[in-house]
Amino acid sequence: MESRLNAAQTLVAHDPHDERHLGAVTPPIYQNSLFTFPTYDKFLEAMGRETETSVYSRGTNPTVSELEKRLAALEGGDRARCFASGMAAISAAILSVVRTGDHIVCINEAYGPAAQFMGSYLTKFGIETTFADGTDLSAMEAAVRPNTRLIYLESPTSMFFQVLDLPAIAALARRIGATTIIDNTWATPCFQRPLELGIDLVVHSLTKYVSGHSDSIGGAVIGPAALMKPLIENEFMLIGGIMTPANANLNLRGLRTLPLRMEKYHRQGLAVAEWLEGHPLAGRINHPGLTSHPQHALAGKQMSGWASLFSFVTEVPLDEMRRWADRLQYFRIGVSWGGYESLVTVNPVSAYKPGVPGTLVRLYVGLEETSELIEDLNRSFKLIQL
Repeated sequence: MESRLNAAQTLVAHDPHDERHLGAVTPPIYQNSLFTFPTYDKFLEAMGRETETSVYSRGTNPTVSELEKRLAALEGGDRARCFASGMAAISAAILSVVRTGDHIVCINEAYGPAAQFMGSYLTKFGIETTFADGTDLSAMEAAVRPNTRLIYLESPTSMFFQVLDLPAIAALARRIGATTIIDNTWATPCFQRPLELGIDLVVHSLTKYVSGHSDSIGGAVIGPAALMKPLIENEFMLIGGIMTPANANLNLRGLRTLPLRMEKYHRQGLAVAEWLEGHPLAGRINHPGLTSHPQHALAGKQMSGWASLFSFVTEVPLDEMRRWADRLQYFRIGVSWGGYESLVTVNPVSAYKPGVPGTLVRLYVGLEETSELIEDLNRSFKLIQL
């Protein structure tokens, strides 16, 4: 883990001297909608390369391009394109692959809006989706149809943190001529590089760890030039879900410290999970870094570290666990994750797995001191009344 993080830190932190911008340490924000040219020939030349040249900021903007360049290098892809949100990136990536009459195989624990986009929204275009257990390769293969064009993945999954065998699924996709897309937001490029494992396209919600400060929203798609070129020319340019230069600047700021923060999240999240594993009321802990996790060995092969978002399933009633959450001092109640603040949500397991009993608690461990977070959890546990 350390060598990968060290290399990543140099990549995101170091810039050569920038004479063009008077030696500015931070690249400037190009907060403009268009770019002009000294001659009409130069203008026509730029228009012929609009997806690579700054002509109009709905297409290419230098501030956004700087973020894209660094994301592609971190993930090991040829190109990256940034979007206004994670869902804008996800939907563009999916639409770049499928057409009317196509079929998608999606894991059954995908991010809710992504699953809704495939399972409901795309039906109006005659595109069907089958949801299958991503941890069972035979189930994934059984879901395949002659017209399957996409296999959509997320590993680890964001509620129960299941780990998928990415090389095996990538091999299945190649056999049937399908494209694979994975949401790599949880692990980030610091801990997992799906393109090296055979996956075709990677999507991220930059809102989470990359931004890191809970003050900007964004998404990205990263992959080989052959797949990125049509996506950039069509779904990106035509749908218009662009990232603004100001948001790109905020994401660049977060990217500068991403490897350093991920190293702390790795240690701190695992420490909290290990403590919870020993608590009688916490129940089953869903953290791939724990040896008790059913895919721990697989996770160790595919990832070099662990993020700090995980969950546990307890038999303590829902209302009591929500009162437990109300008492927490350092874990604030709210959706999303990836910023400096620790977060908690409490929901019935049945909200994600119909008919399954239990209470699902999802914890995001932020940058507060580890012992204080553990004491906060313990203090509230002591007040539970059963």
